[in-house]
Amino acid sequence: MRIAKDTVVTLTYKVADLNGRLLEQSKEPLAYLHGGYDNTLPKIEAALDGKEPGYQVTLELQPEDAFGMRDEALVRTMPKKEFPPGVKVGGQLEGMTDSGQPHVFHVMKIKGDTVHLDGNHPLAGKALRFLLKVMSVRAATSEEIEHRHVHGEHGHHH
Repeated sequence: MRIAKDTVVTLTYKVADLNGRLLEQSKEPLAYLHGGYDNTLPKIEAALDGKEPGYQVTLELQPEDAFGMRDEALVRTMPKKEFPPGVKVGGQLEGMTDSGQPHVFHVMKIKGDTVHLDGNHPLAGKALRFLLKVMSVRAATSEEIEHRHVHGEHGHHH
């Protein structure tokens, strides 16, 4: 089966910087619903459209086509006393952007009584190399299409 709108694509991936330094890789195959559901990056969907299991590709994406440019307005410091007990570096919490939208922030460091937060994706602002291998392709179920994501193995579980 070829990758097309409303198919479930299972793939393995590696993400490296343009110097070849490995930043992330799949421990298990990852499944996503193909066809404009915002389950993967648009340039990845475009590169995989029409392909079949076994297809491999290496894509080099600039920040604007990957995880966006860094937004320094999403970097914050806050008093530690405003956080729940047990706040740790590497943790995440939901806060608000300057425009009042809910947003996830990462705890970058805790220095004295100050917590340093960053709402940018950890790979924002970086040009990246994606190495992708399509493992399988199947038709999505009507429920997956309705929910806009994959269910079951390697996907979302309700």
